[in-house]
Amino acid sequence: MSELQDLILYVSKSLVDLPDQVQVNEILGEQTTVIELRVDKTDLGKVIGKQGRTARALRTILNAASTKLRKRSVLEILE
Repeated sequence: MSELQDLILYVSKSLVDLPDQVQVNEILGEQTTVIELRVDKTDLGKVIGKQGRTARALRTILNAASTKLRKRSVLEILE
């Protein structure tokens, strides 16, 4: 598991009611890494937040971490 995957997993598990249901998948592309976040349906609202604020914050943290590692990554929240 990569550092970026660990980071998203840790933050997501802290946000949700059912941390056992959190799954983080990493898809390595040629230039961009896609981090897929899957949570329980009941926790989807908590991860997205009001008007997508929490999701935007997660993406900001991911961008900062990936910039430090000289990578480009995108967070996708899956239902």
